[in-house]
Amino acid sequence: MTDELRETDDIAMIEQTLETPLTERLEAILLIVDEPIGLVALAAAVGSPVPAVRQALETLVDDYDGRGAGPRRGFELREVGGGWRMYVRDDHDDLIAEFIGGQAPARLSQAALETLAVIAYKQPVTRGQVASIRAVNVDSVVRTLLARGLITEMFADSETGAINYGTTDQLLQNLGINSLDELPPISPLLDDGADGFDEGISS
Repeated sequence: MTDELRETDDIAMIEQTLETPLTERLEAILLIVDEPIGLVALAAAVGSPVPAVRQALETLVDDYDGRGAGPRRGFELREVGGGWRMYVRDDHDDLIAEFIGGQAPARLSQAALETLAVIAYKQPVTRGQVASIRAVNVDSVVRTLLARGLITEMFADSETGAINYGTTDQLLQNLGINSLDELPPISPLLDDGADGFDEGISS
């Protein structure tokens, strides 16, 4: 291919991109991602400025939610874990579960949920500190949470060598929130807002 032909093809591609509505290009990307994609990455993918992409995403959100010219869709566009992704609406969870064979995802045990909550609210925190708070051995539960990708090893304590754990972006995605700041306050769940979280925590 000559340089002239290559340049002609490049120009044609640019013109085609400019002719395609931004919302359509965003939909094409959002339909194939399997995890939330950040605003800057989206802007780079579709070759448009970040402010324009942000506005187009908001237009899509309104459109899917039925606030545009069309009806409400069975899916929605959400900003989760610092990125954007399409999700089936919660209203259709039962329908989807039945469609895929009625097999609901394996649920976490009560022990795992309690351990995950301690790590989410206290992070960074060691296994010893979690065990002290829960008053039980949490080694197997921590391994389960690591295997599920819900927590991660953050760093080792410089003095004791104990591993400190924290939550992952996957947990944020599963909870449908952008940051840990959106977790409900722990105080209403405890007698005085402190019991069990600040006492007897050793590594």
